Amino acid sequence: MATLLYRLGRGSMRRRRLVAAIWLVVLVGLGLAAATLRGPTASNFTMPGTESQRALDLLAEQFPAAAGATGTIAVKAPGPGQLGTPEGQAVVQTITEEATTVPGVVAAVNPFQVGAVSPDGQYALVQVQFSDGADAVTEEQRDAYEEVGAQARTQGWQVAPGGEVLNTEPEVGSTEAIGVAVALVVLIVTFGSLVAAGMTMLNALIGVGVGMAGLFALSGAVELTSTAPILALMLGLAVGIDYSLFITSRYRQNLLDGVPADEAVGRAVGTAGSAVVFAGATVVIALASLAVVNIPFLTVMGLAAAGTVTVAVLVAITLQPALLGFAGSRVLPRRLRSTVRSADNGDSRAADGTSTEHTGAEAATIAGEDRSTFGFRWARLVTRFRIPVILVGVLGLGLLALPAPDMRLALPDAGTAPVGSPARVSNDLITEGFGPGFTGRLAVVVAGDDAEATAAAIPQVTGLIQGTENVLAVAPPQLSPDGRTALLGVIPQTGPTDPATETMVHDIRTAVADVPGADVLLTGVTAIGIDISEKLSDAMPVYLALVVGLSILLLMLVFRSLLVPVKAALGFLLTVAATFGLTVAVFQQGHLADLVGLDTPAPLISFLPILLIGILFGLAMDYEVFLVSRMREDFVHGDTAQQATVNGMGHGARVVTAAALIMTSVFGGFVFLDDPVIKSMGFALAVGVAIDAFVVRMTIVPAVMSLLGKAAWWLPGWLDRLLPNVDIEGEKLRARLNEKVPV
Repeated sequence: MATLLYRLGRGSMRRRRLVAAIWLVVLVGLGLAAATLRGPTASNFTMPGTESQRALDLLAEQFPAAAGATGTIAVKAPGPGQLGTPEGQAVVQTITEEATTVPGVVAAVNPFQVGAVSPDGQYALVQVQFSDGADAVTEEQRDAYEEVGAQARTQGWQVAPGGEVLNTEPEVGSTEAIGVAVALVVLIVTFGSLVAAGMTMLNALIGVGVGMAGLFALSGAVELTSTAPILALMLGLAVGIDYSLFITSRYRQNLLDGVPADEAVGRAVGTAGSAVVFAGATVVIALASLAVVNIPFLTVMGLAAAGTVTVAVLVAITLQPALLGFAGSRVLPRRLRSTVRSADNGDSRAADGTSTEHTGAEAATIAGEDRSTFGFRWARLVTRFRIPVILVGVLGLGLLALPAPDMRLALPDAGTAPVGSPARVSNDLITEGFGPGFTGRLAVVVAGDDAEATAAAIPQVTGLIQGTENVLAVAPPQLSPDGRTALLGVIPQTGPTDPATETMVHDIRTAVADVPGADVLLTGVTAIGIDISEKLSDAMPVYLALVVGLSILLLMLVFRSLLVPVKAALGFLLTVAATFGLTVAVFQQGHLADLVGLDTPAPLISFLPILLIGILFGLAMDYEVFLVSRMREDFVHGDTAQQATVNGMGHGARVVTAAALIMTSVFGGFVFLDDPVIKSMGFALAVGVAIDAFVVRMTIVPAVMSLLGKAAWWLPGWLDRLLPNVDIEGEKLRARLNEKVPV
């Protein structure tokens, strides 16, 4: 692989204008396609095969009028008892009539007709039924819906439209630019060159632009959840910067070693590029493997993110060499540019006629060779005190993981929406006037073979549900035109994410399972969330085992070792456990929630843990490969196991530190968004990367490698012969270059 990438890097550098033009055409073409073909994103989550989804499908088929999106308008009078006055009833009637005029609304129910009025006569709920699902509701319809009750508000009434119809796509604004700005600062400090930093960032932004444009161009044909583009943007930007950073760093080292520019690019892509391809492949495989969970929206999210990572890899190994060709020696600080060969004419002497050979400590430091740098000092310290380091590291991560067993999963509801948002205002008003159960109402679908069977089943179903613990009320049934399908509303005493509500859902399903003559199915947003959370919880151990097994196999191919992959997998498990623990402590238990701008602690979004496992796996393997591959390289070339460990850390620490800071900054930038789902994803990824890079890979890993010694690199001969040699370190390439064999 290294030889192929070497040729690709040199070819891209020599034909840099053509390569840059091709990527520019691709970017513009996909941008135009995205602008013309972009479709809406979905804000709901479906789960084929679950009872709640079967109920929705049945409603859409037999009772389409009840299958559209629903809304609830919370009304609060200026004082108790005012709803009972003629004036108050007139205000409510006006609000109900206004709701019926909203485009797409098929019905609005006056609360006095169904008893949706609080006992104190101050609160009322207007039920609104839309003809289409929530994802089909347009911005114009949503705006008109939110304007309902404007006249009543001027009279001192509180009118708060809410419901699933208000689910909107998270907005990505200027807050995530903070992460990009921090990443740029890290690049400038790392490289000491504005050209190198700017070029690396430009390369990453082009990759993100291409990936996101392609994703939006496909959104017209493939349904994307609203979080899928955000996840793709997070990963594409983070890995795009990191991959370009690794190749640029190796190119600079090659220049300082006196290698001509085109040869320096080829070797950089052949060596660092091999690691980039492998690292990118691990991320893509982990994300694509989400398909094995067999959850459509999660599969789409994984494939969308995998697509942007794939683009980031392609850009890094083709466009980055082209940009390096344009930059030449300007990727180095000014004080070192005169010491390298001319990037334009291959002259082996500097502009002033002096030799390009350099032995100064300054150049060595830039190239990462100065053994007095922090990386070497840290490596010597960690390997010297390896036993205490391992114990402190493992125990520390274990303490961080303590809250993880208390993790609860759920889909987000309006109660966790940002304070002041329309959905949150409506939710809080409903809770204030009627209790938390009214914000998580359930729907029971009763479908018989004929109208008589359905009519006979309704009283029995109603009685069984009313006898279930934690049920507050059961609304009168609504019948389909042919009378074969009935819809009953169920109001729990507790909120949508309360554990008691989950227990009640299971109890109702058990109670109505054997009703004769009809199929009885429980659905609603709350039931859907419970079904999805349970299926994801069941799938997580299987997916974790798949990812850990995959990591052991891949690293065995790379490092020709048994213990190194096992050590890497165990380190990954430590990272995941500690990340889960911190995320639960902040977002579920509310510790230090103010620091991340979290209004209301709540269960974690259902798909966060399994998504986090897939992403962190790929990123953890990045740092494992970049650090340990240098250790193996030096060990193979004659260094002791101890010295090889120190060398690997010393040479890789600077770049891995910069890469981890960049990823943490990019992910951390999304913590400042208002949407709690995106906020938790950004936090978990930022914390996970920081823990894995600085605690596991740069502290525990060298300590364990030093403890294992030569045993770390042992591999049975029969297994060595079976495994293909992927040559990540570029040993064959270096051998051919040293022997001056054409590549």
